[in-house]
Amino acid sequence: MAVFKRGYERYTGPRTGALARFLVVPRFAWPKLLGERFVVVLLIVSLFWPLLCAGFVYLSNHASLLPGLAEAGDAVQKLLRIDGAFFATFMNVQSTFAIILAAIAGPGLIAPDLANNALPLYFARPLSLASYIGARLLVLFGLLATVTLLPGLFVFGMQASLGGSAWLAAHWTLGQGMLLGFLLYILLVSLVALTLSAYVKWRVVAGALVLGFFFVLGGAAQIINQVFRVEWGSLLSPSYILYTIWCALLGVETPADAPDAGECLAALVVLLAALLAILLRKLRPVEVVS
Repeated sequence: MAVFKRGYERYTGPRTGALARFLVVPRFAWPKLLGERFVVVLLIVSLFWPLLCAGFVYLSNHASLLPGLAEAGDAVQKLLRIDGAFFATFMNVQSTFAIILAAIAGPGLIAPDLANNALPLYFARPLSLASYIGARLLVLFGLLATVTLLPGLFVFGMQASLGGSAWLAAHWTLGQGMLLGFLLYILLVSLVALTLSAYVKWRVVAGALVLGFFFVLGGAAQIINQVFRVEWGSLLSPSYILYTIWCALLGVETPADAPDAGECLAALVVLLAALLAILLRKLRPVEVVS
C-alpha cells in the first residue's frame, strides 16, 4: 500500500522470542542440506573411522583376554595405549571429513542471499547482522559437529566407561582438549566457508577454494620453509596451526624447532579476526552506489 495514502500501520501483533527468530534460518537450512545426496553419503562415510577407533578402544581394554596379546612386548602394549596421541590422530582424520563437508555445504549458505538481493529482506525483520552470521555459523556447526564432536565424545565416553574411574581421573583433560580443539576447528572452517560463499557466487568454485584454503596453504607453507630454511612458514598453514594447538591441549609433544602452541594460537586469532572482518565488509543490508 502506498505510503502517501497514510494507510500503512506498524505491526503491533505478537512477536516470537529472540531465540525463535534466531533458529529460523537453521531450521530451514538443515533439512535442505540433509536432503543433498553428497552430504548424506559423506556423513555415512565419516562414521567408519570412529567405528574403527571404537573397536580399537575395546581391543585395548580387553587385550588380556586375547591369546598372545597378554604376553606381548612393551612395543605392542604402547601401541594399544589410549593417550593423547590416539585422540590427536582421531581428530586429524575426522577434520579431513569436516573440510570436505564444509566445501559441499558451506558455499550455498550466503551466496544465494547475495545473488538475489535478499539481505534487505532479512534485516527488515527483527534479525540483526550478528544474528544472521550466528545463524549461518550454527548451520555449519550442527553439520560439522556430527563428524567431529559427536564421534569424538562417543569414543572418549567409551574409553572412560571401559577404563574406569581411575583412567577418567587421570585423563579427563583429553576429553576437554578434544572438545576445545574441535570447537576451534569448527569455528575456523565455518568462517572460511561463509566468507568464500559471500565472495564467490559459483558453488563449485567456492567449494574448491575451501579445500584449497587448507590443503594449498599447507603446501605453500612447506615450500616457504624449504626455500628460505625457516620454520615460521608453518604459521601460514591452517592445518598445522590447529594440529599444534590440539597437541598442546592433548599433551602431545611437537618438534622443538617448530612454532609452538602460543604462536599458533596467536596466528589463529589473527586469521579468525581477518575472516570475520572480510565477511562483515561483504554483508551489508544496503549498498550505496556513487
